[in-house]
Amino acid sequence: MYGYEYDLACDRLSELRVQADTAARLRRLRAARRWARRAEYARLRAARASAAVR
Repeated sequence: MYGYEYDLACDRLSELRVQADTAARLRRLRAARRWARRAEYARLRAARASAAVR
């Protein structure tokens, strides 16, 4: 393998790592938003149930 091929391979590898990190960050962000939405719905349900009991 020539030096420039090695450099290209290293650049490509670092590029793929950045893409993988970004994808993982997006997945975590989506999951966090989903859980926050579920928690908010649960809070609203509890508030409605509490108001109905009064």
